[in-house]
Amino acid sequence: MFRVTIVVRADDIDTNGHVRGPAYLAYADHARWSCVQAAGIDPAELTTRRIGPVNLETTVRFHHELRRGEVEVSCVFHWGTGKTSRVVQEFRVPDGTLVAEVSSVSGLLDLDRRRLLPDPGAYWQELASHPELLGLAPKTP
Repeated sequence: MFRVTIVVRADDIDTNGHVRGPAYLAYADHARWSCVQAAGIDPAELTTRRIGPVNLETTVRFHHELRRGEVEVSCVFHWGTGKTSRVVQEFRVPDGTLVAEVSSVSGLLDLDRRRLLPDPGAYWQELASHPELLGLAPKTP
């Protein structure tokens, strides 16, 4: 499981003193991209191959208020046999309290044909030097 710690920015706080809804989505995106890069994938390589990740659905479940300070965001990828995958992300404050969960369904888009690619995990595995961070089997020598 990949985790990244994010410092809550002052402009992410609403008038009630807690983190605004759109900030959760931004934090989730940041954590997913950090995970992809930690797995050894260069976003420029995606562009070179004319493929790109697309988000098809996002659900946010709020459990507790998130205020100023730090939040740890995890990423757990779930791969199936179709054209999509799911990423489940937990948001936890330093004492371990779960404050929110973000669940996303995504795919890899062929940027020329504008169609989802089959078996996106195979593409991520090929590109990653550490595919295990993406929930994929490590490469065999």
